[in-house]
Amino acid sequence: MSESTTTRPVTGEEQRAVSAAAKAAEPDQKQLDDLHTILGDTTIADTVVQKIAGLAVREVPGVYAMGNVARRAFNNLSQRVPGTGQPSVTGGVAVQKGERETAIDVSIVVEYGARIAEVSQDIRENVIRAVEGGTGLSVVSVDVDVTDVHLPEDDDDSAGGQTSSDEQLR
Repeated sequence: MSESTTTRPVTGEEQRAVSAAAKAAEPDQKQLDDLHTILGDTTIADTVVQKIAGLAVREVPGVYAMGNVARRAFNNLSQRVPGTGQPSVTGGVAVQKGERETAIDVSIVVEYGARIAEVSQDIRENVIRAVEGGTGLSVVSVDVDVTDVHLPEDDDDSAGGQTSSDEQLR
């Protein structure tokens, strides 16, 4: 009768070597989620996240316009050029995006009398809900930069009763 004996690794070093060899023999296991499936991957462009976030910001009461003063002045001038279309919904939104996560920065002008802390919190909640729901990406942060406050008398200064591009955003 013959005895069948198998040699088992005795030392920790031998055990690690066997474990490493077993892992090397396994195919690469990719973490699967809504955007990364066994059938393929979904990639989302930065501009998609910017547009969704920009629209979500504009829905928040107390937000008068998006972007800083220079950006709004440029948008206002470009609106006067025939055929340039409507204001960009990505203005005032910047994103840093990875495969599964994104961080979003928004620049806004608040309406006079709005509580900035509340408007900022409402923006964060709305942007996170819209971006995570629309893209499947996890939003790790939403930073809000308040660049200006819109005063009621600013409306009186508009030339000849023309609607500014800021008002078109609302």
